[in-house]
Amino acid sequence: MIRAGVRAILAAGKGIEVVAEAADGREAVTLTQAHRPDVALLDIRMPRLDGLAAGEEIARTAPGTAVAMLTTFSEDAYVSRALGGGATGFLLKSGDPRELIAGVRAVAEGAAFLSPKVARHVIEGFGAHRMGRGAAARSRVESLTPREREVLGLVGAGLSNPEIAARLHLVEGTVKAYVSAVLERLGVRNRVLAAIVAYEADLVPRD
Repeated sequence: MIRAGVRAILAAGKGIEVVAEAADGREAVTLTQAHRPDVALLDIRMPRLDGLAAGEEIARTAPGTAVAMLTTFSEDAYVSRALGGGATGFLLKSGDPRELIAGVRAVAEGAAFLSPKVARHVIEGFGAHRMGRGAAARSRVESLTPREREVLGLVGAGLSNPEIAARLHLVEGTVKAYVSAVLERLGVRNRVLAAIVAYEADLVPRD
């Protein structure tokens, strides 16, 4: 029933095509490897292999597929493991259907997307230790060039590569190269973790 509902919501989104549907985590990994979709939308709780483990395997074996997690839970352990495992989207089943479509589109375009409730939860969790973490983050970004810091700030603002390219008047391929360099220099696996560094280092633009 849940899968049917998710399929119906996504089918209503312009330009979105559901190419496969899995009954469990192991099947999700197999079908992702076979179809190489732009996005794998995984439920945290699935038989045989849970969504967290499936997401980690997809990130490792099908790096061209972005991973977004769908769940009713927003505890730190789930969010932290999902993001650390390579997921770039985290959506709540209780959210607005439009949020689901927006999240899938965002991660397909290379951006990060956390539902507002999850984002607030993550920021509040980091906020308790932000002063110490801020100093550490500022130290980490010192190795970046001014342009790389600018790109990192826009990643932190949730912009996709095309949006960053338009903002900075660059071609999209150049932005992609900058983002890859930033992730490597910071030693982080994905854009969400880079966005957290940008937030802590106070690089996210206010406008």
